[in-house]
Amino acid sequence: MESLVLYLILGYLIGSLPFAVIVSKLFGLADPRQHGSGNPGATNVLRTGNKLAALLTLLGDAAKGWLAMTIVAKVGAGGTALAGSAVNMGTATALTGLAAFLGHLYPVFLKFRGGKGVATALGVMIGIHWVLALAGLATWLLVALATRYSSLAALVAAVEAPVLTWFLTDRPELSAIVGVMSLLLVWRHRANIRRLVAGTESRLGK
Repeated sequence: MESLVLYLILGYLIGSLPFAVIVSKLFGLADPRQHGSGNPGATNVLRTGNKLAALLTLLGDAAKGWLAMTIVAKVGAGGTALAGSAVNMGTATALTGLAAFLGHLYPVFLKFRGGKGVATALGVMIGIHWVLALAGLATWLLVALATRYSSLAALVAAVEAPVLTWFLTDRPELSAIVGVMSLLLVWRHRANIRRLVAGTESRLGK
């Protein structure tokens, strides 16, 4: 159990790395928390007009979930994982991804005010099953291209993710972990949902 706790702490700390702020400072851009939506994420970095900075933020945020899970998987493969624990290594790895996702949403380095978690969720899905991540990305692209609503695309991908996890892995515990992540993602988009219902949500390209 001690190993699992250490894995979760590691995942949370990696997830807490604020790439939107880090990249913006490296590029000499305004702090993303001080303009636009105030959200420290790739979309808000893109509002500065620097597409490269936004892309690097997106990749960094996605890499957080995948990296945390990969580290734990490698450590577990080395034979130091979860002796005497009822939690198997695959579940521990997925829980570490969830911890990274929580780190992005509530980062200790930004006084627990983080992003919405879409990119980090994608990284976690890569760590669970690459087909899951590919399906999620394809769903996002299709909905975004059809409606030009980034938030709606993220919400649709979040809703389908637990079901796809169940079919791809046949492991209810992994589907439950992804389900928790999806619920949190929907919660973080509650303001976007209100704007979608009211017809005031901004579209991509505006």
